[in-house]
Amino acid sequence: MPDKITVGGVDVDTRHWIGGRRVASSGTFTDHSPIDGSVLGEIARGGAGEARAAVAAAREAFPAWAATSRTERARLLHAIADGVEKRIEELSVVETTDNGALLRSHRRGVMPRVSHNFRFFADWLLSLGHEDFETRGHTNHVSWDPAGPCVLITPWNAPLMLATWKVAPALAAGDTVVLKPAEWSPLTASLLADIAAEAGLPAGVLNVVQGYGSEIGDALTSHPDVRRISFTGSVPTAKRIAESAAAQLTPLSLELGGKSPLLVFADADLELAVDLAVEQYDNAGQVCLAGTRLLVEETVADEFTRRFVEKATALEQGDPRDEATDVGPTIHPRQLEKIDGFVQRAVAAGARAVMGGHRKDGQYYAPTLLTDVAQDSEIVQEEVFGPVLTLQTFAGEDEAVRLANDTRFGLAATVATGDRDRAERVTARLVAGTVWVNCFFVRDLQAPFGGSRQSGVGREGGTWSFDFYCDLKNTVTAPKGWNHDHG
Repeated sequence: MPDKITVGGVDVDTRHWIGGRRVASSGTFTDHSPIDGSVLGEIARGGAGEARAAVAAAREAFPAWAATSRTERARLLHAIADGVEKRIEELSVVETTDNGALLRSHRRGVMPRVSHNFRFFADWLLSLGHEDFETRGHTNHVSWDPAGPCVLITPWNAPLMLATWKVAPALAAGDTVVLKPAEWSPLTASLLADIAAEAGLPAGVLNVVQGYGSEIGDALTSHPDVRRISFTGSVPTAKRIAESAAAQLTPLSLELGGKSPLLVFADADLELAVDLAVEQYDNAGQVCLAGTRLLVEETVADEFTRRFVEKATALEQGDPRDEATDVGPTIHPRQLEKIDGFVQRAVAAGARAVMGGHRKDGQYYAPTLLTDVAQDSEIVQEEVFGPVLTLQTFAGEDEAVRLANDTRFGLAATVATGDRDRAERVTARLVAGTVWVNCFFVRDLQAPFGGSRQSGVGREGGTWSFDFYCDLKNTVTAPKGWNHDHG
C-alpha cells in the first residue's frame, strides 16, 4: 500500500498519526469519491492494536500538555489556525472530493470556520475563569483542570469542521486527543495531523486513527485510560458507545440525529419562509440540523407549496466542484439505498411525491418533497439524512407545536412568523436544543449546542465545551492556620 495518495493535486498520507509519527496497518479499506464513484486510495485500517497505541501515546503526552500554560496552548492553537488558513484551497479540494459537499461552500464558509474553531477556543481559554467567592470567611477558588486523554469520533457530512469543533476545545482545555474520523471521509483528518505537527504541537497530543466502526471504536470507547468521549453520529451507534463507556463510567458528549420541524405561520414573510425551506437541501440534505419536516399553516399551504416547488426545482444538481452546482451527491451507495428505501416505502404507504422521489445517475438523489404523510409514519418519525422533506399542514399554534414536538428527537427547530409575540410563545414550547426564528444555521461558538431527547446528551460551545473537557475543582481555604504569611 502506498503511504500517500494524491487527491486533486494534494498529497494525503493514508497512514495513522500516532505519537507524532505515521503508522501503517496490515489491513486497508478503500476510499471512494461520491462524485463519480472513483477510487481515491487504500486507507490504513486500524483495529484494537492501533487504538491501544493511540491511547497510550495520548496518555504519555498528557502530563506535559496539561502542565503547559494557557498562553502557550493558545499560541499553538492559533498556529494551527494559521496552518489551516494557508491550506484552505487544498483542504477544500480534498474534502469535496472525499465527501461530495460543494467546493464553493468549503472555500467560502466551511474551511474558514475550521480556522475559526481553533482561534475561538484559544481566545476563550485565555478568558476562562470564575471569581473567587467567600463562604463564612473561607475562600472558594474554582479551577479548570485538564481531564486527560479524549476519544473524539466524528461524522462524514462535515468531516473537518465537526472534528475541529471537538479537537479545538479539547486541546485548549489541556487534554490530549485520539481522533477517529468517519471511514467514508477520512482524508482531511490526516491533513489536520500534518498541520498540527507543522504548527509545533507536541507528539502524542493529537493522534488520528482510521478504521471501520466497532473494529477500532470499541477498543477506544472502552479503554480505561480514556477520560472523555465525544461522538457525533447516529442514535444506534451512540447507544453502543454508551454501553462500551459504561464499564469505566467515562463521561460522554453525544450529538445525534434530528428530525427537525420548520414551522411556517400565515403571518410569515412567505418568500423568506420558502427560502428557508429550500435551504434544507444544503449538502444534499445530509445535515443533522435540517428542518426536514415542513409544517405550514393551512391557509397559506397551497401558495407556499407552489412557490417552494418553483424555487426548489430550479436548483442545479451535479458535480460539487462546479461553481453553479447547488446540490451534490450523497456520500455513499449505502446511504443512497437508505434514502431511496425511505421514499419508496412512504409512497407505497400513500405519500405523494410533489417533486423528486427518485434516484438520478450515480450517487445523486433528486431533491424530494412528500405530502399526504401521516404523523406516525416512518418518513415523518425517522431521520432520512438526504434531500427529502415532508410537508404537513396545521390549523393553529397548538397543533403546530404538537406536531413539531411529536418525535423522539429534539435537535433543532425553525420558526417563520411575522409576529414577535407568537415567536416567543411558540419557541418557549418547542423541544429543541436550538431554535431559529426567521433564519437558519446561524451558529455562534459562544452558544450552547446539542440536542434534547434522543438527539443527544450534553452541550458544546463556549464555556459548555470546557465544562465537558475539564475536571472542575473547587479549593476551599480557611482564613487561618498559616505559620507564615508571605503576603
